[in-house]
Amino acid sequence: MSDKRKRVAITGAFGKIGQVTVKHLREAGYDIFLIDRVKNEAFSEPTMIADLQDFGATLDALSSAGEDVYSRAEPQAFDAVVHLASIPHPRMIPDSAEFQNNMVATFNVFEASRRLGIKNIVWTASEVATGVPYDQWQAPYVPVDESYPHRGLSIYALTKVLGEEMARQFCLNDPSMRITCLRLSNVMNPEEYAKFEEWQDDPTQRLWNMWTYVDVRDVAQSVELAIEYDVRGKDDFFITSDITCMRTPTQELLKKYYPDTERRKHFEGNESVLSSEKAMRVLGYKPRHRWTDKA
Repeated sequence: MSDKRKRVAITGAFGKIGQVTVKHLREAGYDIFLIDRVKNEAFSEPTMIADLQDFGATLDALSSAGEDVYSRAEPQAFDAVVHLASIPHPRMIPDSAEFQNNMVATFNVFEASRRLGIKNIVWTASEVATGVPYDQWQAPYVPVDESYPHRGLSIYALTKVLGEEMARQFCLNDPSMRITCLRLSNVMNPEEYAKFEEWQDDPTQRLWNMWTYVDVRDVAQSVELAIEYDVRGKDDFFITSDITCMRTPTQELLKKYYPDTERRKHFEGNESVLSSEKAMRVLGYKPRHRWTDKA
């Protein structure tokens, strides 16, 4: 990061990813402002309670400069916006409500940022936009990479497919913008690793995303790298662990459960099927936390 402290707004700041990302960016020296539907007293950073489905509220939140009695609204209040707020899984709420929540909130963040002159948005997209669950159709090839065809097999996935296209259109219409879409795999907290043992005798429990996951701390790392990614336009990166959630070798799993899927490389050991190679090469991303670290 440069000598000047970048001011970053984080939506969904108190969610699973948000809380870890807030702590990571705080320790990295960013000046952060938190946006969520509810207050979390465990965090001391300036916070605005806002419903991102309300465009006026979104515009107001993303124009927040200063704090406490010096707070005010002004354009270009932030160097970057990290948009994490989302219903995170299919069927948590009725489909139409999930579509409205995720699509409207994402549009409001993109459009409010554009109007305010904030040109750097990091958005948590998802692996699901590339056809999860992969076992419900003929997945074309492995490893899964950023060239994979988009397919929204659930309403949640559809919001990610359309969100990426919306990001592309925003950047086409304003070439000075950049929207970095981080296609996160199944995000895990360290305390969730205990349940990985339950899957070892039944790989079918994780067929849906080819046994892929990512540690939430590595997600936070990727967010920081994306904030510093200085290329205009829409871009997308898979963010995953470099290993699967299984001890069984990846080649063996693919041979048994995805026999008709084209293999474009030989997988070593339990190497991840969803590839973060592009993020490693372009952003400098490097997975640091694995479920096997304390096994």
